[in-house]
Amino acid sequence: MLRREKEEVVVEIHDQVKAARLVVFTTFLGLSVEKMSRFRDSLREAGGTYRVVKNTLVKRAVHGTVFEGGDDYFQGSSAAVFANDDPVKLCKVLKQFLKEYAQIEIKGGALDGKIITSAEIEKLATLPSREVLIAKLLFVMKAPQQKFVTLLAAIPQKLVRVLDAVRMAKES
Repeated sequence: MLRREKEEVVVEIHDQVKAARLVVFTTFLGLSVEKMSRFRDSLREAGGTYRVVKNTLVKRAVHGTVFEGGDDYFQGSSAAVFANDDPVKLCKVLKQFLKEYAQIEIKGGALDGKIITSAEIEKLATLPSREVLIAKLLFVMKAPQQKFVTLLAAIPQKLVRVLDAVRMAKES
């Protein structure tokens, strides 16, 4: 690889690390081309990309990011997962693939500019989907208004019951 090409790769990786909401560094040794293709396809469907990276280039590319000085991530075989959309969805795909293929190992990552461990990435994978969380939030936000309307409706209902009881008492 020519020096100019290496510089372009460094800039490209730097831009990806800066722009991504979630960056996860993994190992990839022992995966066949077929398994690697399936893994990339499933990540792409979840809104992420998977890129095998050269450690020396990544070490240069992460200057000025949260990974600066984190040489632990760049030992042995390295690949990076980048997600710009829903990080939870991507973590679920990663966790599912880790169950199927023990060759992949999560080294660590960053979520919204903060370093996270592999254990935290697995915790992210157990969260409900974005749509479910939004539905739960809307339910919680709607509950006080619903209780207030029910309370307001109860006052006239009780008045009608009292008047009906008075009517029945006068009739008998």
